[in-house]
Amino acid sequence: MEKFKINKEKCIGCGLCITECPDGTELKDDGKAEVIDSQKLEECGGEKVCPYGAIEIEKKQK
Repeated sequence: MEKFKINKEKCIGCGLCITECPDGTELKDDGKAEVIDSQKLEECGGEKVCPYGAIEIEKKQK
């Protein structure tokens, strides 16, 4: 399973990811999205959920 994160610089706070995948993402107080469940987000389409490219696959730590 991939682990996803939000690139805060690319996130414009439009809320599309929450509409597309409410169980995988939420909008935080700063107006930016946050990944709350990577597995659910992957089921919704992963990084394709965000048209602005703000959802990214977290790089594996070695």
